[in-house]
Amino acid sequence: MSRFLFLLLFAATGAAQAQQPVFIPKQSIEKPTAKPQTAKPVTVADAPPLTLAQAIQLGLENNFNIRLARTDEEIAENNVTRGNAGQLPTVNGNLARTYNRNNLRQEFSQGDPRVNNNVPTIQGNNNVAARWTIFDGFGMFIAYDRLKSLNQGQRQLTRATAEETVASITDSYYSVVREAGKIKSIEEALKIGQARIDLTQARVDVGVSAKVEVLTARVDYNADQSLLIQQQELLTTAKINLNNLLGRAARLDFQPTDSIVVTRDLDQAAIIQAIQKANPRLQQARINTEVATYDRKLARAARYPQIDLTSGYIRTSNFNGAAFLPGSREQGTATTLSNGFNYGVVATVPIFDGFNRHRLEQNARVGEEQSQLQLGQTQLQIGADAEQAFARYQNRLQLLDLEESNILLARENVAIALERYRLGLLTPLALREAQRTQLDAEVRLLDIRFQAKQAETVLRRLSGGMVQGQ
Repeated sequence: MSRFLFLLLFAATGAAQAQQPVFIPKQSIEKPTAKPQTAKPVTVADAPPLTLAQAIQLGLENNFNIRLARTDEEIAENNVTRGNAGQLPTVNGNLARTYNRNNLRQEFSQGDPRVNNNVPTIQGNNNVAARWTIFDGFGMFIAYDRLKSLNQGQRQLTRATAEETVASITDSYYSVVREAGKIKSIEEALKIGQARIDLTQARVDVGVSAKVEVLTARVDYNADQSLLIQQQELLTTAKINLNNLLGRAARLDFQPTDSIVVTRDLDQAAIIQAIQKANPRLQQARINTEVATYDRKLARAARYPQIDLTSGYIRTSNFNGAAFLPGSREQGTATTLSNGFNYGVVATVPIFDGFNRHRLEQNARVGEEQSQLQLGQTQLQIGADAEQAFARYQNRLQLLDLEESNILLARENVAIALERYRLGLLTPLALREAQRTQLDAEVRLLDIRFQAKQAETVLRRLSGGMVQGQ
């Protein structure tokens, strides 16, 4: 029994000595503090600055999708002419000249036949013909209105392309900001890891820690360096994606200067109202219903007669190398010339064409119904997208408030953990856990802030305010 009490007293004395703090000379340890979102990471090379407004301007000028949409809009605008709708007359000039050489045999009731070989003849026909449709069941007026609607639809398509491209540029720009922010967070973790290595080495030097703790600290530091290298690749990829949207060289480097600032006062009712008035995809679907209605009216107009006015001037010439002379059986040459004006009215009345007009009219009516269904589908889809984006927006705002508060606690926790580790009051595992907790909190904050901005961008795009807002 006395031996057992002796061993227990010896163990308690050893434990008390082990728990006493070992004072290591205090080293210069930079506590992690909040930095601006656009502060350049130390491990990233210097590059020319680029603002979001500059990126959007470059995208509007150079993005190939926008440029192609603008060329389509230019074609649609060029098509809006009364001549293309068939309201103006057509005038054509024709010139024809025919050369012939024939072998002739002429037999008469009396006398020998006459044979002429290689007899030349020349025929000329020059004319100007004009045709003007003055009535076709009002189809020409319907066609003109249809061309104007097609032009308006192409304008809305160009605007939708620009809105969607600007939204993509905005997301890509802030993605670069986010990836650069993650690099800065990893750099802060590396500073903490280096401080841990230095403190552990100092504890080994005074004989209160084993070398294995230094090796463990170095392994953790190398793991963070590996994470940094992977994150730098993600930053490079984000920059390449943005450069692609801007229509410039993929490897062109830059430094973003705008922070991710989330607008917190978006009103759902105002957004829904703006969607109904300004969403380009919705406007295009409405215009498509107008075009389908014009198609049906054009098919109906084909049932009516078509009345055309015609006029022209014609001049003909005919040279005959083997013509009889007047009052004689002798042959010579003869040239005939004629010219004059002509005019008239042509009426074309459709009687029967195998029921094809009826078939086209029925198909046009079905096409009109399809356009109405597509309009309803577009309205439903855009409404669903808006509801999802607004729910995501509100959720991310709540998470953003939580993570912004949490990051302050994580940073303070790491600062305290470093000091306790210096005093020998904290294990290496606990310090590593505090370090990982801060890094995870930093990454979550960047992701939540980016996702909130994404939701805001979707709402602005759906309400048709991306280009005007910039």
